[in-house]
Amino acid sequence: MNSSKPPSHTLLFGIPKLPARYGSIVMPLILSIFMTCIVSMISTLKSIGLAPNLLHVWLSAWGISWIVAFPTLLVVLPFVRKATAAIVDVT
Repeated sequence: MNSSKPPSHTLLFGIPKLPARYGSIVMPLILSIFMTCIVSMISTLKSIGLAPNLLHVWLSAWGISWIVAFPTLLVVLPFVRKATAAIVDVT
C-alpha cells in the first residue's frame, strides 16, 4: 500500500503552482532573497552592532543588495552551471 499523497497542483488558498519553465527564474529569486538576507544581516551587525536602528539599517542594506544580487544571479547562473559541469563528474 502506498500511503503517499499525490502531488498538489496548488500552493496556498488555491493559488496554482507556476509551470516548470519558470524554475530558472524562481530558483535565483529565492536564492538571492536568502543569501542577501543573511549576508546583509551579518554585515550590518558587524558594522553597527545591536544599535536601536538595526532593523531599519539592515532592511535598507538588504534591499540594495537584493536589487544587485537577483539580476546578477540571472546572468551568472548559466556560467556557473557550465563551470560546475566541467568540474564535477556526474557518471
